Amino acid sequence: MKSELTDLDRLAVRERPEGRPIMHQAWGKLLFMHWRIDEKILRPLIPRELEIDTFDGSAWIAITPFTMWDIRALPPFLPALPGLSSMHETNVRTYVYKHGIPGVWFFSLDANSAAAVLSARTFFFLPYFHAEIDLDHEDSTIDYSLTRIDKPKARLEATWSYRDTLPYSHPGSLTFFLTERYCLYSERHGTLYRAYIHHAPWPLHEATLSSLDSTMIESHGLLTPKGEPLLHYCDQLEVDIWPLESLES
Repeated sequence: MKSELTDLDRLAVRERPEGRPIMHQAWGKLLFMHWRIDEKILRPLIPRELEIDTFDGSAWIAITPFTMWDIRALPPFLPALPGLSSMHETNVRTYVYKHGIPGVWFFSLDANSAAAVLSARTFFFLPYFHAEIDLDHEDSTIDYSLTRIDKPKARLEATWSYRDTLPYSHPGSLTFFLTERYCLYSERHGTLYRAYIHHAPWPLHEATLSSLDSTMIESHGLLTPKGEPLLHYCDQLEVDIWPLESLES
């Protein structure tokens, strides 16, 4: 029987990590689309050494389209590099933990920068794919379009609008569980890795989805989630990223 995380575990990981970050990014125009999913369905897709994180007995899966800019190495010895300083991205994710530290497990990450895809696969061992992505923002409405160039093929067409600002989430709430994640896990050749990220609490807005046509989740051999997704939107967030560390004992 797996051990459950406490609110203190979820708060502890929000502390700024020791050492020096290696990268800064700004994330924005970001939509969290979450669906409940049976953790037994996800289990074959996640290393057995990682526990699947659940809320009220349910795992969750998300599609998260957004854009990023001001991507630069830290400390800022080098100027921003062409093709690497900004891009659009969409990830498919769920939530896991190990050694009492909650984080994100990515099934896929699509970006419209071939150089960024190669760098992330090489240095963070993440399943990045090259895609054509367009984002149009007018007033409070965003149109987002993705067509994956790599295989397996996948696509995303979505239009959403955002409205009122939401209060900051608190430990114990579903919103906190889904959004306040401060590390990622990855795997290479049977070895698990973890990288910490640090940012302010998510400044979230209410969101409404007016259209969605997607095969992002289905491209992983999973069935289309049932029901409407739970939505949260963020206009902008500054993020620092730390290097990968091996979790081998």
